[in-house]
Amino acid sequence: MKEEKKATRQSYGEALVDLGKQNPNIVVLDADLASATKTELFAKAYPDRFFDMGIAEADMMSTAAGMATCGKIPYASTFAMFAAGRAYDQIRNSICYPELPVKICATHAGITVGEDGATHQMIEDLSLMRTLPNMTVLSVSDDVQTKWAVKEIANLQGPVYLRLSRLATNVLYEENQVFEIGKAVQWGNGTDGTIFSTGVTVAESLKAQEQLEQKGIHVRVVDMHTIKPIDKDMIIKAAKETKRLVSVEDHNVIGGLGSAIAEVLTEYEPKHFIRLGIPDTFGKSGKAVELMKFFGITADNIMKQWS
Repeated sequence: MKEEKKATRQSYGEALVDLGKQNPNIVVLDADLASATKTELFAKAYPDRFFDMGIAEADMMSTAAGMATCGKIPYASTFAMFAAGRAYDQIRNSICYPELPVKICATHAGITVGEDGATHQMIEDLSLMRTLPNMTVLSVSDDVQTKWAVKEIANLQGPVYLRLSRLATNVLYEENQVFEIGKAVQWGNGTDGTIFSTGVTVAESLKAQEQLEQKGIHVRVVDMHTIKPIDKDMIIKAAKETKRLVSVEDHNVIGGLGSAIAEVLTEYEPKHFIRLGIPDTFGKSGKAVELMKFFGITADNIMKQWS
């Protein structure tokens, strides 16, 4: 793990500029938050392909759907609270039902939004988005993975929900890392346990892995960057090969990564499983790092699962 830190929303903005150079059909829509979502970088580079829709998220999703029917590849961006929450109806009926290639890129997800508080801390979005037919759901962990995802989803025929964070996190991967949608990334081969994580919690899981190693406990970390389609083979493999299974996520424990994993285990490889995340409650206002400690999604609390 590198010392360098970068917010995935910044990586998103930079990747959009590169993607715009490669494909003239890429258009970007934002809901009056371009400076926060970093779509302002695309707006500056390609002003004729950027559309600020104002504080009208539902309208933005419907407009993106219309553009998709005309051969464009729209990237629609706003905070996760407004993308998945306020515009759910339009996403369901205007994007997913006709299976249009709209890429919904939601920043500021989870409790790590911090001081904005519970009203802006979207901890239900993975649950909402993964239950929609035709929707692919990604939750990326670092700069390298984000830039790959932004470019890769342009090639998918259907809709995508890409979850991004406000908090700057460690750069985990080398530039030549190979990713594949629907295929998780495994760190290490320990058999004492598996830590499944996604987004900002991957770095915390890797820290826990290092510290557990020093105690003679050997675990593997699985970066579940794709929530849907979930990597069933990786989950089953971990259940068979490791003694303990733990998931950790910056999301409600109901409906998110942990639930998706539990569904696979129940059907294919039943095994005791611990889910760490937000315990079916709303978030709180506070610094992101303090909130992660409060809700137990840090390396220290992950380690306690082996104490």
